[in-house]
Amino acid sequence: MRKISAQLIEDAVREMCVRANCVLPEDVRECITAGMEKEQWPAAKTALKHIIENFEIAQREQMPICQDTGVTCVFVEMGQDVLVEGDLSEAINEGVRQGSKEGFLRASIVADPLRRKNTGDNAPAMIYYDIIPGDKLKITVAPKGFGSENMSKVIMLKPSDGVEGVKSFVLKTVEEAGPNPCPPIIVGVGIGGTFDKAALLAKKALMRPANDINPDPFYSELEDELLRSINELGIGPQGFGGKTTALAVKVGVMPTHIAGLPVAVNINCHVTRHVTREIKH
Repeated sequence: MRKISAQLIEDAVREMCVRANCVLPEDVRECITAGMEKEQWPAAKTALKHIIENFEIAQREQMPICQDTGVTCVFVEMGQDVLVEGDLSEAINEGVRQGSKEGFLRASIVADPLRRKNTGDNAPAMIYYDIIPGDKLKITVAPKGFGSENMSKVIMLKPSDGVEGVKSFVLKTVEEAGPNPCPPIIVGVGIGGTFDKAALLAKKALMRPANDINPDPFYSELEDELLRSINELGIGPQGFGGKTTALAVKVGVMPTHIAGLPVAVNINCHVTRHVTREIKH
């Protein structure tokens, strides 16, 4: 049994909240830079140039990349042989509170979805737990802006809709979103499970490196085809037109019921923020 103090987790989450909001992951930076080099439409090229300047200034000055510092999504992979000494969820939320204060992150969370009183400290986080074998504890902090989150959708397709139904739904969702999610976007697609599991699959898909390759050739081909089709829509960076509407499409799948085909699309803007740490003694 491996023991980890809640204080260690709190400190790690605090640091990750600040870093995630100020430093764009290298894989996303590379995709944006590659998009600018390939773009021929002047307005699109200029938009990408400004995006690059923005994330370079943010990292250099340790300032948030975007004014919407998002809802803090925290993915926890916890080994079944790990014992947290203290309250794990409270440690994560306290880390979010402190990180938000330290990083001067906008308070964006309301305590109740209808009465709308702001919590003032970006807590609580949206926490997702996975229990895995072993004695490792890995945490990913992913601030999720709502300009893109609001453009996301879930649908319950019929099995007979098949892959063509999935592709049609993904393209329609992106096309209807247009410039609202601040393209170029990264598109997470969840297929299978249940209504709620499909949405979680789509959000987890956004955590994959933007430039990786799906190990399943069938889904690797589907990702490539969807990316090409999305970029042919002509929405372009910030909606100014061009070939770089999306940087990547990532698909996550799991088993489902014989009578269903749940599909979710979770869109992320070009500020696809996430930081992962293994928590050690």
